[in-house]
Amino acid sequence: MKYDFDQVCNRKDTDCLKWDLIGSVFGEDDIIPLWVADMDFPVAEEIKKALKERIEHPFYGYTRPGVGIVDAVVKRMKDKFDWDIEPEWVVFTPGVVPALHIAIRSLTHPGDEVLLQQPVYYPFFPAVTSSGCQIVNNGLELIDGKYEIDFEDLEAKLLPNSGLGSNPNRIKTIIFCNPHNPVGRVWNREEITKLGKMAIDNGLVVISDEIHCEILFEDNKHTPFATISKEFEQNSIICMSPSKTFNLAGLDVSSIIIPNKEIRENFINTQSGIVPGPNLFGLTALEAAYRHGDEWLEQVMEYITKNLDFLVQYTENKIPKIKVIKPQGTYLIWLDCRELGLNDNELKKFLLKDAKVGLNDGFIFGEEGSGFVRINIACPQAILEEALKRIENALNRL
Repeated sequence: MKYDFDQVCNRKDTDCLKWDLIGSVFGEDDIIPLWVADMDFPVAEEIKKALKERIEHPFYGYTRPGVGIVDAVVKRMKDKFDWDIEPEWVVFTPGVVPALHIAIRSLTHPGDEVLLQQPVYYPFFPAVTSSGCQIVNNGLELIDGKYEIDFEDLEAKLLPNSGLGSNPNRIKTIIFCNPHNPVGRVWNREEITKLGKMAIDNGLVVISDEIHCEILFEDNKHTPFATISKEFEQNSIICMSPSKTFNLAGLDVSSIIIPNKEIRENFINTQSGIVPGPNLFGLTALEAAYRHGDEWLEQVMEYITKNLDFLVQYTENKIPKIKVIKPQGTYLIWLDCRELGLNDNELKKFLLKDAKVGLNDGFIFGEEGSGFVRINIACPQAILEEALKRIENALNRL
């Protein structure tokens, strides 16, 4: 069927985090919220149908992922990434962020270190620190409008007695983000191989957050970390979910793929009794999305691509001091606002008080995000256009 993503749907008064908490999140009520990673598009009809059918069976007791649900994940990995996985490798959690907390606790002890690459998805930080671990930052480099991994810095931080305040015997894991949130890089096979080899050679298990792996622009191709080699496969925890791809974040379901038996058992033991599995409706939606959602996904990606082109053209023509870091993946776009000459607090105040637009402050992604903001473009173009007009008009008043 043909979907109309131009339609503006009223999401207020539905207990919607994005729209119903505007006042408490931003301190202003008349804000256009383009922050949290949540599409303003209705889900695929096949997902709605599957949920309605499950609701008609009036028993909502304890559940477990059945063979069909696990098979949907196995088939998805094969169809999308040519990755052959075994059913027993799949562990279900109520989201990728809970899985990150579990993974770190299963791989580390208090006092250990976890390597991140800032600017990076800010829930990574408490996932590390709440486990009693310390963050080691291998900051990304912005070169000619494109972010790159600083391999020289990574090597230095893994070397014994580097003098950089990091003991390599304490670095136990790296959280690798691919596609990278918020900078939009889809790391290529060569980059993944180089990073992965350095990590594994130094005894690090790689936790790879690949939740945005199907939101790709142009000819960019996602390469799951574990597909590089059997060695990579056995030294990784791969975090997948349909939540970003099919707009299912409220249903709390993720599939964590752990080929190594020992690592998987440690993960499951850490999870047990603390973090539950996903609810039955999340599992129902996952299977429907993976089996029947591709027609919707193709259309939504065409629409988001048009929104990206609109954003780039609008900023270049009317707000040239704001530069779009053009993404290879994700619908969360990184905007370079440094030419505005505002510090972080001034930029935040300008966007909220003057432009009445709610974006993610760049500095919450790490100090490398200072002077940047993140905008969600998975919305009807009329909403995006109004937000950009507000920013343009506010700048003209400065």
